[in-house]
Amino acid sequence: MASICRDWPPVNYCKEDDDTCFSEIKLYVNRLNTEESVIPYEYNHFDFCLPDDESKSPVENLGQVLFGERIRPSRYKLSFMRNETCKIACIKRYTGSSEDNLKLSILRKGISLNYQHHWIVDNMPVTSCYETEDGRQYCTTGFQMGCYVRNGRQTCLRPVGSQDAYYIYNHVDLNITYHSGSHEDWGNLHPRDNVGRVISVKVIPRSIDHKSVKTETDACSTDHAEPLIIPADSLKKGPDVQHNLHDNTVKWSSRWDYILESMPHTNIQWFSILNSLVIVLFLSGMVAMILLRTLHKDIARRNSAGSWCTATYSARPGKGMLLSVLLGSGVQVFCMSLVTLAFACLGFLSPANRGALMTCAMVLYVLLGSPAGYISSRIYKSFGGEKWKSNVLLTSMLAPGIVFGLFFIMNLVLWANDSSAAVPFSTLVGLLALWWLVSVPLTFVGALFGFRKRTLEHPVRTNQIPRLIPEQSIYTQPVPGIIMGGLFFILNSIWSSQTYYMFGFLFLVFIILVITCAETTILLCYFHLCAEDYHWWWRSYLTSGFTAVYLFLYCCHYFFTKLQIEDAASAFLYFGYTLIMVFLFNLLTGTIGFFACFWFIRKIYSVVKVD
Repeated sequence: MASICRDWPPVNYCKEDDDTCFSEIKLYVNRLNTEESVIPYEYNHFDFCLPDDESKSPVENLGQVLFGERIRPSRYKLSFMRNETCKIACIKRYTGSSEDNLKLSILRKGISLNYQHHWIVDNMPVTSCYETEDGRQYCTTGFQMGCYVRNGRQTCLRPVGSQDAYYIYNHVDLNITYHSGSHEDWGNLHPRDNVGRVISVKVIPRSIDHKSVKTETDACSTDHAEPLIIPADSLKKGPDVQHNLHDNTVKWSSRWDYILESMPHTNIQWFSILNSLVIVLFLSGMVAMILLRTLHKDIARRNSAGSWCTATYSARPGKGMLLSVLLGSGVQVFCMSLVTLAFACLGFLSPANRGALMTCAMVLYVLLGSPAGYISSRIYKSFGGEKWKSNVLLTSMLAPGIVFGLFFIMNLVLWANDSSAAVPFSTLVGLLALWWLVSVPLTFVGALFGFRKRTLEHPVRTNQIPRLIPEQSIYTQPVPGIIMGGLFFILNSIWSSQTYYMFGFLFLVFIILVITCAETTILLCYFHLCAEDYHWWWRSYLTSGFTAVYLFLYCCHYFFTKLQIEDAASAFLYFGYTLIMVFLFNLLTGTIGFFACFWFIRKIYSVVKVD
């Protein structure tokens, strides 16, 4: 696994600073989030310990800003190879004023919604580990800010008091493991002793009421203290810290392995992918049978009849402008997804490079405006369209405008809730600049080349007067055919109630999606042609594009059965992000289905003999 996860350049630590190593291990805090709300908050939204000095925060890239990550310096001071026990970071006192009551209320709300800390040390996430029922160790990034007990049930991973109350974790144990340098690992760069590289940082949060401690030696021990309950007149928040450093034989290049390997459900995901592969192979067999046997006989029969082919090849669909614009935008999304996943599989977008995935996707989408303009103009010109200016403007404005409009509305909600996910105004201006100053001109350039190309020549001539379409069965009518295409084949290939967290999984699922969309559309398109229904242009797009509707239904099912979101703002944000995802997914799958059917239609009509 180490080979697929490229980390930042290694940082060497030692007992005393010099030109080649550092003695201080910096701990950064990130935003807090929870599965019970879509709204994340910055660290200083809660009344936690903040640094005394105005230390500079690390520079965040575009992806981190859009994902709501807000990395800030912390108050915690860690020194390499120096174990410390029960070190106080800060003391918080509350006098019962309205301001203090508001702070405690925010704390109780965060604990009730199970908000999680996310700390970073040496570019590694601080993890909280526990053992599962089968004896395996499960490590998750982040840890709870506290827990509450209600009616005998508690949200804590570790036991606390039995009294119904809110308990805050005001003590953390940090266990830092490092790998000592050697000639074998580092060559002659650091031949001396007391030099190492951080491998992992694990945290054990505790709740300790120091008033219940009788002796100073037990000040940081949960064996001789009661847990700390909110409210209280004096809270030591995140104050008591003890950190221990241990040498480890794990090499620095493999330090992400314990996080990746401890993630559950890997076997279930492999089973889901194998199940999808079986469906794809079955569908491929059906398509191959049609192409090699049925289609060959049918073409021979139609050649002898002579008129079927010229009546069933429709050259100008209704609303050709809109179709060409959607196809151009779909090609842009497809190329962006393919290239992003390829980079991710090569290790350039590993979890160590925070925000790189979103940044790469955004930059690629902007730079791929030229293929969008080219494809849209070529398709529109083949329909006989002449309003090329409208075509270019819609291609560069329609899809990005819908996404940006939804994103801006949701950003207003995040601003109103003082969330860390609220994108700053300067970033919004930067996104608009990328759109208007880079993507739009590139779309015009692509459209210019597309309109200068010769019009696509159809393999057969088409009748000027449309032929009457016979009465169709319920299975070949437009709406049932579109619904069946998405339901029986594509949905099973995408969703398996699990998230593919590794890029290898994602890339394999993406390939399965492409093959399934293409083969499903070709199969249903052929059935419609056999029924002498030549309206295949829009139907080929909607057959596979209708999968987005099932994606939306699944997201609704997930919202009501898996999530515990209760506030209206989080629900609004959830469905807003879902609409963006569904719209882009419709462009992606619809475009795949259209061009697969387009290739199939041109292929079969190119072998038909017409006098």
